[in-house]
Amino acid sequence: MSTFRKTGSRRAIATEVASLRWLAEAEADGGAAVAELAGSGETWLETVLLSTGHPSRADAAEFGRRLARTHAAGARWWGEAPPGLDPAHLSTANLGTPAAAEPVWDTFGEYYAEGRLRPYVAMAPWLDADDAALLHHACDAVATGRFDSSQPALCGPVARIHGDLWGGNVVWTADGVGTLIDPCANGGHAETDLAELALFGSPHLADTVAGYHEVSPLADGWPARVPLHQFHMLLVHVVLFRGGYVRQALAVARELLR
Repeated sequence: MSTFRKTGSRRAIATEVASLRWLAEAEADGGAAVAELAGSGETWLETVLLSTGHPSRADAAEFGRRLARTHAAGARWWGEAPPGLDPAHLSTANLGTPAAAEPVWDTFGEYYAEGRLRPYVAMAPWLDADDAALLHHACDAVATGRFDSSQPALCGPVARIHGDLWGGNVVWTADGVGTLIDPCANGGHAETDLAELALFGSPHLADTVAGYHEVSPLADGWPARVPLHQFHMLLVHVVLFRGGYVRQALAVARELLR
């Protein structure tokens, strides 16, 4: 059996291992395929090597249907971490990790603003003071709940999400199966995963969304909320790469404050 080996900090590896296992539970009930964990240690993990290919529109639609079932597997509270993950690993100082070992936030807006957005503004002290203030004001607006919306129809109040679902974290196998890799899974809003797929592009994304909607219809007005749900990933990229991501994040902040 050929494997892919990945190394990282103890925190990052622990988060990814627990996330792979949590998402694999959903795969067993018809959810999206997940890279198979072959082994792990404190600072490494191995997954079964995937043979890659190019998806058809039908493959992308099937991925959407299966992703909907992953989300519907649910979580118990906003920001819930995968089972078995030591609370010591749950720090937003480690980019992308889930945030709550126990219930902390009552609403999506509170969780998203305080657990997923504001920590990354704080991790960019080099920001211009006015830009930082604008981003914090946008976080304040999100925390009020004014942008809260229902989950897709198949989900309960809190979805089980991948947490870092840009297009590169879906590997399309030779037989056309969209397979999740590199997750930072947590209890969140299903629309976040879909919005992140759109941020940098994903093959036949319209078909993925159509397949998803076929199984679990999205709440009215979801296209208008895409920038909101991309805000977290943009802020992560602000911290990691600066550059044009600052401009994009500021544009979303201004839109939220209109």
